[in-house]
Amino acid sequence: MRLLAVCALLLFKVSFGDACASNKFTESGQCCSLCPAGFGVEAQCEKEDTKCAPCPPGTFSSSEGLGPCLPCIKCPYRAPMISSCSADQDTQCECGNGLFFMRDHGLCAPCSKCTRGEGAVRQCGLQGDTVCQMCGPGTFSEERISTKSCQACTQCSDSEVEIRPCMPNSDTLCMDKKLHILSRPTVTDGTREAPGDEVIEGEETSPAPGTPKFTPQDEAGSNNILAYVSVLAAVVLGLLIYVAYKCWRSCKQKKALSKARAAELGSSPEGEKLQSDSGVFLDSHSLQDNQLSKAGTKTDSKQDARLYINLPPHRQEEVERLLQEGGGRGWRQLGAALGYEPEQLDLFGRGEAPAHTLLSNWAQKEGSTLGLLCSALARIERPDVVTGLTCPTQGVSVV
Repeated sequence: MRLLAVCALLLFKVSFGDACASNKFTESGQCCSLCPAGFGVEAQCEKEDTKCAPCPPGTFSSSEGLGPCLPCIKCPYRAPMISSCSADQDTQCECGNGLFFMRDHGLCAPCSKCTRGEGAVRQCGLQGDTVCQMCGPGTFSEERISTKSCQACTQCSDSEVEIRPCMPNSDTLCMDKKLHILSRPTVTDGTREAPGDEVIEGEETSPAPGTPKFTPQDEAGSNNILAYVSVLAAVVLGLLIYVAYKCWRSCKQKKALSKARAAELGSSPEGEKLQSDSGVFLDSHSLQDNQLSKAGTKTDSKQDARLYINLPPHRQEEVERLLQEGGGRGWRQLGAALGYEPEQLDLFGRGEAPAHTLLSNWAQKEGSTLGLLCSALARIERPDVVTGLTCPTQGVSVV
């Protein structure tokens, strides 16, 4: 009987709009209260109402709820703290432009980007990562990688006709009404075509309603379409030529860089002559590994105390560039050798410069010396990067 009374009371409250915010009730049918911000649940709502207690130091609760107080986070190494933790707000950390603080992992991660057809409803910052949402009716986003919100669709004017409606990933496509598609006039009652497209005398021309009429304006519109198509073909051809030129130049630079690296690793003229004249093949990888092991034994002991963060900026950029172009033995393999988890490496890979993000994050840790970095590079077989770290006076210039 008591259970029936409780059910009837709940049905009465829901029917008349007196809904319970916590969606929980006591055994007597009373709505369970929510703990306000800065308070946590001390005793759950069962026979009696919820009992709340202020969050002790080192914990916080930022919103109403029925959960306990959460522990305050600590900012990563060299990430400045904007505001300290309070009873109703967690610690606020500043990670820099293009990064946000990931509380679950305790590190600064690259901000996410919205794809085509999506817009950002929350920018990346102190509140967390970028929040993207599909563009709704009347809005669109044509950018493949963006942090902007969706834009309003274009409305065709009275002198234009809509040939494609607005979609989430493209704007409305309008065309001038003067650019008609030509069609031959048809023979109707009272008119007939004579040879030479002349109308026989004594007969009136009365085209049927809705029949297109061939006029000089239509011919001018056809010429405009042909001109637009010609310009578009020229633009496409120019882009193809530009892409081919960039590919050729990139291959040329890579060949010049590989020759320069081989020269730095000790390729002698006698060895080249032996390779070209007698047909004997010199294993350059074995030569690089031997020189790397010799260089490592000489420099590890001297450079153990040197921090990577104190390396000159131009040398850091060279190391990041080599790791970015490493292919199968690049920044991701170096991150694994330095002890990073695959999930963290996937986060770094979402940014535009993952090698820079990896080394910047690793440089913030204690003991980030050149000796440790050289050892990790030796394990992934990257002697060219070790050469860039251990030879400050040498450089390679590619023309």
